[in-house]
Amino acid sequence: MREIVLDTETTGLDPLRGDRLVEIGCVEIFNRMPTGQTYHVYINPERDMPAEAFAVHGLSAEFLSTKPLFHEVADGFLEFIGDAPLVIHNASFDIGFINAELDRIKRPPVPRERLVDTLLLARRKHPGVSNRLDDLCSRYSIDNSHRTKHGALLDAELLAEVYVDLVGARQSQLLLASEAQEIRVNAAGDAPRRQRLVPLAPRVSDAEREAHRAFIATMGEKAIWNEYLAAPVAPPAG
Repeated sequence: MREIVLDTETTGLDPLRGDRLVEIGCVEIFNRMPTGQTYHVYINPERDMPAEAFAVHGLSAEFLSTKPLFHEVADGFLEFIGDAPLVIHNASFDIGFINAELDRIKRPPVPRERLVDTLLLARRKHPGVSNRLDDLCSRYSIDNSHRTKHGALLDAELLAEVYVDLVGARQSQLLLASEAQEIRVNAAGDAPRRQRLVPLAPRVSDAEREAHRAFIATMGEKAIWNEYLAAPVAPPAG
């Protein structure tokens, strides 16, 4: 299943009070594994950058003034996310800004039914503790030492790793990898194959086996089947 892990940076906390989107970062995952496909863009918010927001992400109004407006990148963004579920940490925040920008250019909003909120997942799995992205990285031993400031693409990449652990997919991946390694080792003849604890019951009856032997006997001594027939067991001495 294709999913998109998404993060944004903004000029503030409330799109209804004039705050704007300034960065979008997306990471594509398929069956809970990153594919290497990403989407990243800076956006000119057409306004100043409050000091509080600049301290979080380090994106200045001067830097963003040369970047495209949202309506210029909207088609590429929407094409990348397609109709895939969107995996977002504190999803109501990011989708509120995205839908506000879409509303400004008279485009339909992203339905909230598509959202997978990793903050809610984390709160259910780890109740009573902090579940910020940094906390989750520490909890799951994910290296975020290069995260000196917030960045949409970097945070989406970290969140993709966190998401795999949150839904228990990493353990499944390790089991699959272990089984694949076992198959490779067995194929190379370097280790014995796993055996059933209880062998399957034979499906060929003694009567069928004897009928087969009688049929092979009619084919002559050079019949290739003779090479696969076990030598008959001698009856015990009387």
